[in-house]
Amino acid sequence: MEQLYTEKEILADALAAEKTATDHYNTFANECVHENVRGAILHCLEQEHAIQQDVFEVMHAKGLYPTPAAEEKKVEEAKQKFAQARKTF
Repeated sequence: MEQLYTEKEILADALAAEKTATDHYNTFANECVHENVRGAILHCLEQEHAIQQDVFEVMHAKGLYPTPAAEEKKVEEAKQKFAQARKTF
C-alpha cells in the first residue's frame, strides 16, 4: 500500500493540531465564568500540552524538528530583557 504522507508531514500536522488545541483551551479557560468548568478546561489544557510535548520529542529525536543551540550572547540578552521587564511590573 502506498503511503500518501511522509512521517514528517503526519507528525508536523499532529504538532500543529496540538498547538491550535492548546491555544483554544487557553482562551476558553481565560474566558470561563464557572470555576468547575474552568478547572475541567485547564485539565484538558494540561493534557494537550503533554501530548504536544510527546509529539515534539518524537520529531526532535528523529531529526524532523531540529533545534539549534542558542548563542550565549543571545541567551544573556534575553535574560537581561526579561529581568528588566519583570522589574516594571
